[in-house]
Amino acid sequence: MSFGIEFEILRSITKKQMIMKTLKLLFATLIIGLSISSCSIVIDDVNDPYNNLEDVVTSYDLWYIDYNITEGTGEVPFLSKAFTISFINGKLFANNNLVGIGSNGNGYGIQIGNYNTYNGYLEINHLIDGYYDFDVIQVSNTKIRLRDNYNDVTYYLEGYQKFSFDYDQVFYDNIEYFLQEYVVWEKTYVSDTGDLNAFDDENYLRFTPENITTFYSSKDNTGANIANLFWDYIGSYSVANVQGYDNLKNLTLDYDSSGTEKFELTVLNDGKISLYHLSSGTTYEFTGRNYIQYLKPSSAKSATSDKGRARTKVFRKTEIRRNLK
Repeated sequence: MSFGIEFEILRSITKKQMIMKTLKLLFATLIIGLSISSCSIVIDDVNDPYNNLEDVVTSYDLWYIDYNITEGTGEVPFLSKAFTISFINGKLFANNNLVGIGSNGNGYGIQIGNYNTYNGYLEINHLIDGYYDFDVIQVSNTKIRLRDNYNDVTYYLEGYQKFSFDYDQVFYDNIEYFLQEYVVWEKTYVSDTGDLNAFDDENYLRFTPENITTFYSSKDNTGANIANLFWDYIGSYSVANVQGYDNLKNLTLDYDSSGTEKFELTVLNDGKISLYHLSSGTTYEFTGRNYIQYLKPSSAKSATSDKGRARTKVFRKTEIRRNLK
């Protein structure tokens, strides 16, 4: 009898040990799973004081939209056009233009709609595009994703405070779109130095908003009515990064049978650019005429000026800076 009792006791102890080992294994698996998934948290519990959606979206003054890493097949028009968005007391602001960025709307841009976070997801009512719902996924302390499941698109946003946001760098990071924000660029300065070259005769440039590859060139005299300009040439252009320089780009204008014209492009201010002609050593300055504002702040339903504006992912080559003449 005593042997049977001892056997039952031993068997009971063994079962308990097995259960404890199983529980430990499950607990370890759970911890590993949480560690892996903790880098991407969907903000969906508004009752959690440490995970409040309103606190997340208002934690930074500006959210910069990194359009180049957008995912999905769809589009949310107002996010595809904006460079930054801001969430302020239920109002949604955006910098849709590079011209004036940092000064328009005290740095926030213009109001483009309203938002709320009451239901644990981000609901936006855009002045023109209407209602959109987003899951907000916190990638890190400074980065979030806005996911629109209905339209199958995810936007990546990086947070900045206004005092630390480099507005000037945004021009160079998005230079193709800056060139589109004036109807034309008019030549307003030519340096005394530099060799004579064919580009001396080109007085107007236009960069079409339909894409980031087409430019127009005109030899009409400066000071002309831009509505009556004759465009002598339509060609393709490209912009390249310059290795080691954040505030400089290479601009190549392809004149087809006449060859290409290559310049170092510098932004002088939000209405003027400098083009240094690499082959001749001549510096030209072009001033923007007829600024195009995308979604003006007044008359919301009819004030958009963004017909034809198409923002696409930009992948540039990086070139080594040439020796200047």
